[in-house]
Amino acid sequence: MMRFLLGLALLLPLSVQAFYQAQYDEGSLEIRGLVETLGLAANNPNDELLYPDDKILGAALSGRLMLDIDWPHWQFEAHAVQGYQSDELQLSGRGYRSIRDVERSDVFTTRFASDDATLLLDRFNLQYGKGPLNLKIGRQPVNLASTFYFTPNDFFAPFAAQTFYRTYKPGVDAARVDWQWSALSQLTLLAVLDYHADANTDTGWKKSPDWGNTAFLARASTLVGNNQWGLLAAEIDNDQIIGFDLQGEVFGWLGIRAEGHMRFFDEADRERDSKLSLSFEYRPSSRSSLRLEQFYQRSGFTDEEDYDLDLLDLNTSQFYLARYYTALGGSYEVTPLLNTNAVLLYNHNDNSSLIALYATYSLSDESELAVGINLPVGDLPERGELESEFGTYPKSLTVEIRSYF
Repeated sequence: MMRFLLGLALLLPLSVQAFYQAQYDEGSLEIRGLVETLGLAANNPNDELLYPDDKILGAALSGRLMLDIDWPHWQFEAHAVQGYQSDELQLSGRGYRSIRDVERSDVFTTRFASDDATLLLDRFNLQYGKGPLNLKIGRQPVNLASTFYFTPNDFFAPFAAQTFYRTYKPGVDAARVDWQWSALSQLTLLAVLDYHADANTDTGWKKSPDWGNTAFLARASTLVGNNQWGLLAAEIDNDQIIGFDLQGEVFGWLGIRAEGHMRFFDEADRERDSKLSLSFEYRPSSRSSLRLEQFYQRSGFTDEEDYDLDLLDLNTSQFYLARYYTALGGSYEVTPLLNTNAVLLYNHNDNSSLIALYATYSLSDESELAVGINLPVGDLPERGELESEFGTYPKSLTVEIRSYF
């Protein structure tokens, strides 16, 4: 019955209206919502050690209720998310992650209905701002990326390169201070709580933080000419990190972005790591854009025989196994209602690639249809051993309807 209802929801877009908004003399209150229905068909590589099923036909349904309260100098934000994910998606392998997999306290998460459904608080934070100073504490999204596809400086719940829908970044448990010391310069201080893994909880993470492993980060940014420069220093997982980022334009038409860091591991037997992403952007017209991005990571393997899936961590920027990657992508607005995106990811070390296609169509002012296709190219795995990175990915088709209210 649940599968039938989800399939019906995919075919019939919802008609929605504004939910609730109130204005006061000194503040405001707004309650918004989002309902998402998703259907997925995938063909996994024929390797039962990595994927229990060759073919997958699954569905998911989620609702997000958002509360925003504004008062003089104060802001409160809360996002509650309830979702259902079919068994086929939960057991499909490494290719599909859930919002409940993000590293954060298990206190605000509950699973029910034979563990198919999840209720959680994705955001819950209080913000105070006065003059050049702003303080935010609680569960909140932390986005430190300057580049789009490969984001080595986005350490907390980053997006994968082939993810196009990025409206709601998952929240982590953190405290943040922003000080704008001039009109064009800012200092950001961050503390993000760390949690040990726990297979007995609903999220896979413990309820209480590991205080001794709290991540600390400082980033200073300023505008020099047409370019914004940033420098960061951090301690994450007891590793020392220094990095930089850049956003700007050259020649009056070519956008340039870059970010990267060096990491000095706490373990004495591990060599330092470095990651760098460099991006060039060009807009042929107001309706189209092109982006070329190059990514390097010193810790990446140069031989596919050394690939180890256990080294991947979907909650950090460690999405990729090899050393050198290129991404070539772009977007085009076919009509005011139809927008298309595409990206080609290429692994230079094993010559595998991933083609990701994505299109959104506006069904109404409050709802949209999204279709995504992933086409991997590369040597298939054999008996649990990876012969190429992207060749291990499933071929997939997703159809999603989002309704806002």
